[in-house]
Amino acid sequence: MIQLLIVDDEAHVVDRLHATIDWASLGIEQIFKAYSGQEALELLEQFSIDIVITDIQMPGITGLQLIAEINHRWQKTKCILLSGYSDFSYAKEAILQGTEDYLLKPVTEKDLLATVGRVMDKLQKEWQEVFSSQRLAYTFKENLPLLRGNLLNDLLQGRKLSGLSLREKMHMLELPDFHDQACVCMMIRLESDFLEYDMGRLSLMEYAISNMVEELFAEKFDSWPTKDAHDYLVFMMKRKPVASEKEDPAWLERTAAVLQSAVNNYLKGKISILLSSWGEFPADITTLYNASLSAFRKRIGSEHELLMVLGDESAQTELSALQRLYEPPTLNHLLEAARWEDTEEKLSLIFDEMEAKFSESQEHLLEVYFSVASAFAYIAHKNGRPLHQLIGGDYEKMTEGIPFRSVNQLRDWSIRSLHRMREDMDQERKDSRVSLINDIRSFIEQHLASDVSLQSIADHVYLHPVYVSKIYKLETGENLSDYVNRVRMDKAAYVLKNGHDKIYEIATRLGYQRPHSFNHAFKKHYGMTPQEYRDQYSQR
Repeated sequence: MIQLLIVDDEAHVVDRLHATIDWASLGIEQIFKAYSGQEALELLEQFSIDIVITDIQMPGITGLQLIAEINHRWQKTKCILLSGYSDFSYAKEAILQGTEDYLLKPVTEKDLLATVGRVMDKLQKEWQEVFSSQRLAYTFKENLPLLRGNLLNDLLQGRKLSGLSLREKMHMLELPDFHDQACVCMMIRLESDFLEYDMGRLSLMEYAISNMVEELFAEKFDSWPTKDAHDYLVFMMKRKPVASEKEDPAWLERTAAVLQSAVNNYLKGKISILLSSWGEFPADITTLYNASLSAFRKRIGSEHELLMVLGDESAQTELSALQRLYEPPTLNHLLEAARWEDTEEKLSLIFDEMEAKFSESQEHLLEVYFSVASAFAYIAHKNGRPLHQLIGGDYEKMTEGIPFRSVNQLRDWSIRSLHRMREDMDQERKDSRVSLINDIRSFIEQHLASDVSLQSIADHVYLHPVYVSKIYKLETGENLSDYVNRVRMDKAAYVLKNGHDKIYEIATRLGYQRPHSFNHAFKKHYGMTPQEYRDQYSQR
């Protein structure tokens, strides 16, 4: 949606251009008004303005100074100068400042719309260049390492993707085909002098180590690197198909030892390396990763420059832990984002895992109960509500010591409580929005003669103007500016039919600086001037 700002110290010019020009014919829905350069800058800081139409000669910040500031801070915003001064020196200076066009007052609607239309076309072409396939492809290539690392991190944390989706992502990221192949997780911890480096130098060392891994292992292994939340470098490794050569089980460990030595000799730092047991991609990689983390914590600890290879039994120690409960996104994150369907699906996956693996375990049942209850209480309190008000009678279950003896009981309680929370919060949001719309309309009715700009309305309801504008359109299907204009025209028509006030008095009561602006707006809305409208009804 294109957003346009009109700036002029002559209020009647701003009001007339705002009210009488058929901006909708260009697809422009949001028009802002400013009566000084300073006010224009304040609006630019709050809103994403695409086009600015500004007068040249204004007290304080002139139009040329305003344009210079816009070009410095908002390079994508286009500027059009509108002035009564025809001196060529102004036009020359405007061109030097990067103005898109220069129009002389009084400007016709046809010329103004044509100029704004040309500027919109230029904006469209510039954004098309930003999103051009060639440029996007170049940017994508530049960010491939980061995107690859992010995908592997998601998988290590337990994110589930369908086989087809994962294959497509890996193909897009130009990764080797790991699917259904044996893989091993190599985890590297930087130690000793590395810990004293600043972030910039440390990042360079991590990059250097990743390159050394690629150089040393590329002969026999494909590697896929990332950096995890614990600052370990993690590499998912799989053997390359070399049919003519006999497999050497010790090669991987020997090469890891060479890496450790090379880092010490050439980067002057120490690392510990842990090689997991073997598993299948993608089914086992979260288990391999968690087993490696556990081994680093329990068996390497604070010792430096160790090399460890895990046996198959090490991976099994992690299988007694719940996976679905803790894999991302967590219940807290889903509830915070109001992703109700995803939260319910997450709960179903948790309880399916419980039934399959831990149906007889009271400890696991309590673990899930405390996690779910904590998440529900957290989101209720964050929204300023007591949990007992949201879930009603089901809250009593939480005060009965050990409230559930089976997975099905806990499942039913969790899903039922989730539904009640959602219904309550949805209703609260609807009630809040209805109250907001009523408050906005009441303010407009009471302040038509003074200031009913979007900013003044937003200040009244203590919300950001962008939010106010979007919520009003979402709830009513009408732009807020259109509603203000409609209220003014309805009120004007009523007074003209039923009163004897002079036209200029009616214009003032409706917030118009000059009767001329009111006449323009009224004729545009009703197809006749205010006097013609009054005469038409007085003859009946």
